[in-house]
Amino acid sequence: MVEVRYFAAIADAVGKSSERLDLPPEATVADLRRALTTTYGPTLDPMLKVCAYLIGDELTRDETTPLASQVDVLPPFAGG
Repeated sequence: MVEVRYFAAIADAVGKSSERLDLPPEATVADLRRALTTTYGPTLDPMLKVCAYLIGDELTRDETTPLASQVDVLPPFAGG
């Protein structure tokens, strides 16, 4: 089980700030993206491609990165 937390535009797109997904222990960022695209539709995939994923203390965009028990999905932020 993986707790996925969503922020900013991605939270708006999925309509929630977090959820728990039943993914296998060896799941990767690519598996997470696939599961989210299946659940929320193919229009979410372009957004997920530009997101960063905070897994533990590591911020990554590498799809081969294994997931941990908690993953934060972070879209690009505009500073001001």
